[in-house]
Amino acid sequence: MSPEIILPVFIPLTAGALSLALWRSIRYQRILGVLANILLLWSGIWLLMSTTDQGFVTMEMGSWPAPFSIVFVADVLAAIMIVLTGIIGLAIAIYSLASTPRGHEKFGYYPLMHLLLAGVAGSFLTGDIFNLFVWFEVMLLASFALLTLGGERAQMEGAIKYVTLNLFSSAIFLSAVGLLYGMVGTLNMADIAQKIGQVEDTGMLTVVAMMFMVSFGVKAAAFPLFFWLPASYHTPQVAVSALFAGLLTKVGVYALFRMFTLVFTQDVEYTHNILLWAATLTMLTGVLGAAAQFEFRRILSFHIVSQIGYMMLGLALFTPLAIIGGVFYIMHHIIVKTNLFLVSGFTYRLLGSYELKDLGGVYKYRPLLAVLFLIPALSLAGIPPLSGFFAKFVVIRAALEAEAYLVTFVALLVGLLTLYSMIKIWAEVFWKKVPDHVRNTEELKGKLNEKHAWAYYLPMVGLAICTLIIGLYGQPIYELAEMSAEQLMNPQLYIEAVLGGDQP
Repeated sequence: MSPEIILPVFIPLTAGALSLALWRSIRYQRILGVLANILLLWSGIWLLMSTTDQGFVTMEMGSWPAPFSIVFVADVLAAIMIVLTGIIGLAIAIYSLASTPRGHEKFGYYPLMHLLLAGVAGSFLTGDIFNLFVWFEVMLLASFALLTLGGERAQMEGAIKYVTLNLFSSAIFLSAVGLLYGMVGTLNMADIAQKIGQVEDTGMLTVVAMMFMVSFGVKAAAFPLFFWLPASYHTPQVAVSALFAGLLTKVGVYALFRMFTLVFTQDVEYTHNILLWAATLTMLTGVLGAAAQFEFRRILSFHIVSQIGYMMLGLALFTPLAIIGGVFYIMHHIIVKTNLFLVSGFTYRLLGSYELKDLGGVYKYRPLLAVLFLIPALSLAGIPPLSGFFAKFVVIRAALEAEAYLVTFVALLVGLLTLYSMIKIWAEVFWKKVPDHVRNTEELKGKLNEKHAWAYYLPMVGLAICTLIIGLYGQPIYELAEMSAEQLMNPQLYIEAVLGGDQP
């Protein structure tokens, strides 16, 4: 019995239930939101220490042996994702203390936040393909409700696009699960990986692999079905946008990494070549979309798409170095992208708009906020010595070693265009003078009583420090990514951890 593997799911589920019990007390819901995410982060660190020591941590529900039981499995990658979930959950919980309107809090903001985090954690830890679908649906339910809190027209339009395409993705996912079960007779992912080589109809197996690729690609906002993300992520409260930006698409990326290193490795030349083209076009279309935008959160939303391409590129190249780069990029991007959305929310708090033309003067009046933007912005663009530089460096080096020169060129070009977008935001929001139509600059100058300013700054400062640590002291982070890649590239290790070493 390994309690550390179930705690990341148990803690947010329990916190969500307690938040419902405390429905009439917003104050206690806020306190619980922060405390529960501190515990979630602690449980993730415990799990990461266990996996780095033991390799794998498993738990079989109901005392049934695998593959008949519902299994939770944690390797180093899953533990890393749980730690990142705890970091982002804690940052959002603190930021929400100041940014979330009371009306949203009265209608279930905190229970929904905990439910979403439980769905994310369950997706990372499940060892059962059908339960992966179930956790995806838990996330979809919570995220749709969070998107619609407030009931504004733009929110409803974005939520409809979001849920429609994600339901389409879920239908493909469930169909693929049914077909795969019909071929191998099991839902346990380790058992599927063990029996997949016995399937005679390899053509149908490739079709099922493509169905999973499409389904997870939609969840990850990969080309060509990414348009739901920039249409929806800029509409809710900024704390919700930041939570989505940091975690939701990464669940889709994680599922791609898991399934296309553990299960679908029989036709790598075909499946991973398609992933390579999808990654290339995802990078390019995302960054071009960002270059054309002039709304703070829309720019950041399109950059989520472009950066997903780098992560997929690590998987598509399918070499040890590329997988290391992909995992390193996931760790870097979750921290950076969340922080950029939090910065955008504070600028909105100060100037009342996300439109670049309506913003300005932040550097003069709020130099700390300007620095807190520059750190993740330059990291996202890949400027040394920040975390994004090393993440891009490893992925691009892997592409060069694989002689994928066109992809390498696109990746470098996307980096330059990302820098262009960040400079555009800097020039418009921070560097230029305050627009003439902004009459009241007292808030911007900091002369008003800022009772909750610490709740804005603390998460942004914390995430900026994480970005600096990953860049300046990246060796331990790289070693974790290396351990993850070693496990992913040797699926037999996963199989033996779940089923035991005596399996045929």
